[in-house]
Order: sequence, then C-alpha cells, then structure tokens
Amino acid sequence: MNILVVKANNRPATEAVSSKMYETFMAELEGKDVNVITYDVFEEDTPYFGQEIFNAFGKVQNGGELTEIESRLLAAKQKAMDAVSAADVIVFAFPLWNLTIPAKLQTFIDYVYAAGFTFKYDAEGNLVSLMTEKKAIFLNARGGIYSAPEAAPMEMAVNYMRNVVGGVFGMQIIDEVIIEGHNAMPDKAGEIIASGMEEVKASANRLLELTVHA
Repeated sequence: MNILVVKANNRPATEAVSSKMYETFMAELEGKDVNVITYDVFEEDTPYFGQEIFNAFGKVQNGGELTEIESRLLAAKQKAMDAVSAADVIVFAFPLWNLTIPAKLQTFIDYVYAAGFTFKYDAEGNLVSLMTEKKAIFLNARGGIYSAPEAAPMEMAVNYMRNVVGGVFGMQIIDEVIIEGHNAMPDKAGEIIASGMEEVKASANRLLELTVHA
C-alpha cells in the first residue's frame, strides 16, 4: 500500500500542533512495511494557481513557448497529480489558519481539482467522483473550539477538505483526528495535546492494520 502524507504546516513541531501531529504519525509508520512519501506543500515549488496556468494550457495545445512561471506551474501540477495517482491512502496534516486551510494546501488542492482527473460530469451533467478507490485521513489542529454548534459553521478547514476530498473526489475518509481548544484553554493545553497525540498514534496503527489486511 502506498501512503502519501501531505504536510501543510512549515512551523516547527515545538510551536505548531499540526506539525507535531505529522511527526507523531510518521514516527508510528517508521520501520513498518509500508511505502510512505511526504509531499510538503511549503517545500515543493508550488506557484499559485491563476491565469498563467491557463495560458500554459493554451500554449501546450498550440505549440507556443512557455514562460518560466508557466513551465513551473505545469511541472508542479503534474507532480501533485502523479503523487495522488500513485497513492492508495492520502494523509493530510494541516492547521486551521484564519478559519480555513493554509494557502499552500489550497494550491495543492487546486492542482489536483481537475475535470477528468478527480471528477467528471456525466451526460446528464451530474458530477461523478473519480477517486473512489482511494482513502483519506485528516490530521487537523485548531487552537479554538469549533466543535460547538454555534462555532461549527465558521470552521472552513476540515469542512472544506471533507467536501472536496470526500464529496467531489470521492475518497473514503477513513479517519479524522482533530485537536482543538489548546489556545482557548491554555491551562489544559498540555492535556489536550497529549491526548490528541495518542489519537494520532492510534490512527497510524489503524492504518497499519488496514495495510496488513488489504
């Protein structure tokens, strides 16, 4: 089984809980009989998605000469798509930043959110998911408390990822570990984070069990 881990926080694990979640998850997989690849959205060359990529598509079709940014965009998009194509399970480790996902993770999603790759439309215009054979795991940290009913509609990180990865792409979301409230309740932060890391370890081991029985 091929596991792709998408790391979406470049802050150190000593300061950022989602970075610690990533490191904890990876440590559980270390030395096990699984093929794990990390795609670090902050380390990869990922120019933001805009008009340049559509210009590049047109030039490719017409044999035009690509600019440097257009070449980088096409290469980055292809690398992201190849990474997703090769994976059986994709693990996303990401924070809630300003109610949503980091811009670099959004760029990764933009690269692979493509008709004919992750979804298509049928003859009646209905959306058809094309990634139903793949599985996904979410590891998310948010300093505030968004599980409360009054705050839940404001949370646009996990909800967005569920709608895109599960709803549009059709991947089966097999696990979610969400650590929240450590900034809102600093007196309980140590306990909250420690408990969450145990859940991260458990998630990694559930995945390892899945690979054994696959």
